[in-house]
Amino acid sequence: MIAYIIRRLLLLIPLAIGMVVVTFALLLIIPGDPASVLLGQEATPEAIATLRANLGLDDPWYIRLWYYFAALAHGDMGQSIFQNEAVSTIIAGRLAATIELAVVSLLLATIIGLVLGVISAIWQGSIIDTATMLLAQLGVSMPVYWLGLLLMLLFAVNLGWLPAIGRGEPLLDALAAAFSGRPEVLVKSLSHIALPAFALAVNSAAIISRLVRTSMLEILREDFIRTAYAKGLRRPRVIVRHALRNALLPVLSVIGLRFGALLGGAVLTETIFAWPGLGQLTISAISQRDLPLIQGIVLTFAIIFALVNLVVDLLYAAVDPRIRLG
Repeated sequence: MIAYIIRRLLLLIPLAIGMVVVTFALLLIIPGDPASVLLGQEATPEAIATLRANLGLDDPWYIRLWYYFAALAHGDMGQSIFQNEAVSTIIAGRLAATIELAVVSLLLATIIGLVLGVISAIWQGSIIDTATMLLAQLGVSMPVYWLGLLLMLLFAVNLGWLPAIGRGEPLLDALAAAFSGRPEVLVKSLSHIALPAFALAVNSAAIISRLVRTSMLEILREDFIRTAYAKGLRRPRVIVRHALRNALLPVLSVIGLRFGALLGGAVLTETIFAWPGLGQLTISAISQRDLPLIQGIVLTFAIIFALVNLVVDLLYAAVDPRIRLG
């Protein structure tokens, strides 16, 4: 197990190199000049040329890429052009908010998807099954930005139940405050994250529910399920301990992939709800052509996604002891 984990962690090195090269190539294609954006429309060509030289933008692309790799090898992601601050510091200040939103969204999506998928499989062919799958189809088809605006209009503007924008206390800090006798801090934190987390979770919940239904239907037809019923086991125990556990393996793979999709979807969701995470920072960096910051954000997303896939593989072995990681 330890050797497997070490090998997977070592694979992060070529992954990081590949992501840096691809991102760097894409940034060369994107129109726009960071120096022109930084100085504004009133800037003279001489001032723009001077700033480009100071930022190293006049160097050949392979020289710039080499310098970036050399700095990255020492743990330096470079300096933000517009914020004049270390990229790693900027990302560290925003990363927790994005991880918090993605984790809460993933928990919501998993719970909703498992419940709806199991209910649909148990009552296959009934009106409950039809209604559940219609909801799932609607969730898959619904763009996150449209759903986010709709939720904001309904629950924040019309009903006034939840805040429309911003972030409360970090959830871990809010939980600590609740245990110390200040539950209102936790309530405020949950009220801020409720709308963006739900908007981000709906699509993933729909996909998970459809997969759970399909997997459960296959498992429920197996001989060992009929044997469990023949032994006199109650239906809830058969569903939870025998059918659902065996149906979770393909679901775990999708859950890991959906975490990466949630990180990508956070770009739109954070912009809509003014959530101070990496998604909102990404939009700002792209609009400003802040090349070092964009590279740092993409690299961070890639590493997080790889680590999540590693955790999913480890969960395979935990759910099914027959699986051996090698």
